[in-house]
Amino acid sequence: MREFEYQRAHDVPGAVAVLGADPEARFLGGGTNLVDLMKAGVERPARLVDVRELPLDLVERTADGGLRIGATVTNSDLAAHPEVRRNYPALTQAVLAGASGQLRNMATVGGNLLQRTRCGYFTDVSKPCNKRVPGSGCPAVGGEHHNAAILGASDHCVAVHPSDMGVALTAFDAVVEYETADGAGQLPLGDFYRPVGDTPHLETALPAGALITAVTLPPAPVAARSRYRKVRERASYAFAIGSVAAALEVRDGVVHDVRIALGAVASRPWRAGAAERELLGRPADGASFAAAADAELAAASPLPHNAYKVPLMRNLVVALLTELEQEARR
Repeated sequence: MREFEYQRAHDVPGAVAVLGADPEARFLGGGTNLVDLMKAGVERPARLVDVRELPLDLVERTADGGLRIGATVTNSDLAAHPEVRRNYPALTQAVLAGASGQLRNMATVGGNLLQRTRCGYFTDVSKPCNKRVPGSGCPAVGGEHHNAAILGASDHCVAVHPSDMGVALTAFDAVVEYETADGAGQLPLGDFYRPVGDTPHLETALPAGALITAVTLPPAPVAARSRYRKVRERASYAFAIGSVAAALEVRDGVVHDVRIALGAVASRPWRAGAAERELLGRPADGASFAAAADAELAAASPLPHNAYKVPLMRNLVVALLTELEQEARR
């Protein structure tokens, strides 16, 4: 590992000032992704600024009835929080589906959203990768891509975002709060990740040197009736090959409100807007659920070895919505 300087931040303005003066520095939360990438030579920061002791570790109700989640809240604490379990159960389920207990005890909310892809070509510095070295190529297109993207990808990158937490947060319109040297700002999570296009190395819309301070969830009564489902290649401690966060409100047999987001299908957690629009006002039954899944997946462009993801995601969406509809009738 390359030598680096270590500095502990004592307040948010001080942390932001360090990155303003040293663009090669990186913020360090739990380090569950960044340190691994440093060991592999993918990330080579000159300085780490430890933000774990900043006062950003609370989960609080907002004035309008939503939740504000501090950026250094650990995944374990988030999953166990009573307000999250009661009002956003899919978020708890998503967090518990990710990583191991030991990693969840270290990993932070802000770091989870900023984690980088687990694509093998990205993490192997002996291979070309447009995300790591712009313009070097994407060998996954013609190589190993069984878990690559089927939505929103390009010839420049077909990697998927690994976050489980991010899928549930996307379904519920989360907003990312951040601080820069010029002041505070906000980004809806739907705008937080940049489209791949021909610049896959530019992953988020955060301003340079910005520190994530919190994630806010607006009030959403439908979120209390939500679930998260994850398909993976082994029972635990594995990244998804497909996942869905969904919430459903049914009145008189008709879909009154619905939220759907997909994971492991794109370079970012994927809000299934086409599926939601297809479902609103329709009967809450298997035919409508299948039509909604088909509407979303009509834009899928799978590669030869990941085409299985299209029927997998269709079945996963239908199965989860069916569970939610049955639960609504009890």
